[in-house]
Amino acid sequence: MTTRLTLNHWQDWLLPGNPDDTRLLHADGCDRIYVCPPHLGRGYIQEIPLQDDLSLFIVDYALTNDLVIDVPGESPHIEFEFLLAGPETGYSLFVPNFGFKQLEVKRSQRRFFKVEVIFKPPTLTDYFQAYLEQLSPQAQSVAERVIQAMYRYQRSGSLSTPVKMLSRVMQGGMASEPYTTFGHVVSDTLHAESVVFNYANRTPISPTMNQVIGQILSCPYQGTTRRIYLERQALKLVSLRLEAMVQPCLTEADLNSIYQAASILRNQLSNPPSIEALARRVCTNRLKLNQGFREVYDTTPYGYLRDCRLWQAQRLLTISDLAIADIAASVGYTNRSHFALAFRQWTGINPKTFQLQAWQWAS
Repeated sequence: MTTRLTLNHWQDWLLPGNPDDTRLLHADGCDRIYVCPPHLGRGYIQEIPLQDDLSLFIVDYALTNDLVIDVPGESPHIEFEFLLAGPETGYSLFVPNFGFKQLEVKRSQRRFFKVEVIFKPPTLTDYFQAYLEQLSPQAQSVAERVIQAMYRYQRSGSLSTPVKMLSRVMQGGMASEPYTTFGHVVSDTLHAESVVFNYANRTPISPTMNQVIGQILSCPYQGTTRRIYLERQALKLVSLRLEAMVQPCLTEADLNSIYQAASILRNQLSNPPSIEALARRVCTNRLKLNQGFREVYDTTPYGYLRDCRLWQAQRLLTISDLAIADIAASVGYTNRSHFALAFRQWTGINPKTFQLQAWQWAS
């Protein structure tokens, strides 16, 4: 069973809680506590304000039904998430929020347990820039073009550097229209290339990060001492996360072969070459191609192709009025049922429901 909610604010599906809740690992009177309604599940979200532009979240809940939330465009912020239970357990995600409207799908029967460090303006820009500097040159180039596209969508003209444009974008946010999504702002080609961030934003949690997370969860202090301690630990955790963004250990020639192969797959979604043919086209062999994709994208060439297909399908479901079967065919699925299953496994929602919700935004 799936429950669908349309909200004015992200926390509207939750109930106000109390810092005295015995489920909390530690709390203070200034914390904001939200609890899961009994008819939806159990658990809590704890927001610990550290500075005006910095907050720490401890999230621990499980749902009884799948939950699909129509989320409004939020104020711009970036999140460093550290996932301790649930999907992507053992990984840290970098999640930029530019204020786009989106569907958020929360799956049932899983415990969601994570620590989040959230930055808002003005500090946000410094940490966003630090993240960009850790990306590969290829991903940096895509990121700069995405920032330029968002800046130009907001206003005419341009600024001298991507950092200045980023600062302006994050000050104003992108939710100038109620249905604005990422797919509305960027071109077809740039949207396809931006799939790189689905991989670049994901990093394993290291033992050192785990140690700092443990110190955050077991904080023994109260009052001002607690806030200072948690702020220091949160910033240390983010620094460790940025340092962990290491580049693939490949030669320049091998790396260029992988980038070229990825470009071929992105541009031939409906008629991709075989692995052997793809390897020949980029002057390598099947083994090195598979190993290279693992190094760069943490998946296989076919896994990358599937992600590109579904990434493009999600955009078409959002911005076009094409039939589901036509969208499936355009991204390489000859069987609509196979497409629906793959999309549901990838997003947690079937394509028709996703499309209807997107149409509702634009109406």
